[in-house]
Amino acid sequence: MIEIRRFASLGRAEHGWLSARHHFAFGHYREAGRMGWGRIRVWNDDAIAPGTGFDPHPHREMEIVTYVREGAISHRDNLGNQGRTEAGDVQVMSAGTGITHAEYNLEPVTTTLFQIWITPDQRGQPPRWGSRAFPREAGAGFVALASGREAEAGGDALPLNADAAVLAAKLAAGGAATASVAAGRMAYLVVARGSVTLNGERLDERDAAAIAGAETLSLVAGGEGAELVLVETAPEG
Repeated sequence: MIEIRRFASLGRAEHGWLSARHHFAFGHYREAGRMGWGRIRVWNDDAIAPGTGFDPHPHREMEIVTYVREGAISHRDNLGNQGRTEAGDVQVMSAGTGITHAEYNLEPVTTTLFQIWITPDQRGQPPRWGSRAFPREAGAGFVALASGREAEAGGDALPLNADAAVLAAKLAAGGAATASVAAGRMAYLVVARGSVTLNGERLDERDAAAIAGAETLSLVAGGEGAELVLVETAPEG
């Protein structure tokens, strides 16, 4: 089963400094059938004005992945971690038993990003944060950015305390990629940039596809190329 979810259908919130679109229930946005997908609880598509951001606030028992589309985000937390994650790169914060963090756009331009929350497999784990740059070459297929799956353990992927993987692909114009979703698994695909056809169905920039069951995903980029983010998870725990 593949359900296409157009960008125009997402929930929205406008806060002046922050323009947000919600793939799933968040804040005041509630819609039946969009309360999550597998272990994914939140997928926010945020635009953060220059010189603004999220002041220090706490989290517990959640895996929070940030994928930067444009600009950069600067992180600081009460564990002493700090860093700058720029477009195309990813940061992972495992909130565990508790962490307080701030995320600011210190750039002269608007920063756009995906903020993805995934429920952890085990509660009571120590909090941690990490960030990593990833290759930007087109045509390499899907690359694991963060993962709790054994197959990616010890590789370049940032660790997740969840039965899930965050993958990304960059395709040149007309370039192709494939991915498989195993029986009993779920996946959520969002076009970060450009456009693709997914099994013959066109998805434009920031459109999404919710995928369940055994599916082979065949993707072909449009004339401007495409950048894709795919999260594959176990069903809801």
